[in-house]
Amino acid sequence: MKKFDDLKKLVTSLEADVDKFYNKANSAAGTRVRKGMQDLKNIAQSIRLEVQEAKNKV
Repeated sequence: MKKFDDLKKLVTSLEADVDKFYNKANSAAGTRVRKGMQDLKNIAQSIRLEVQEAKNKV
């Protein structure tokens, strides 16, 4: 459950940079968004593997 909370926090933390990139054309914010999205992908994959492992134990 901690990883899911981390995922939610990361999404929330990216909101400002997403706004800066899309609405203010700030390219540095775009770089931060891309890095954050990669982190999201990795966390999501980790959660997915945990869930699969728990499901297979049952």
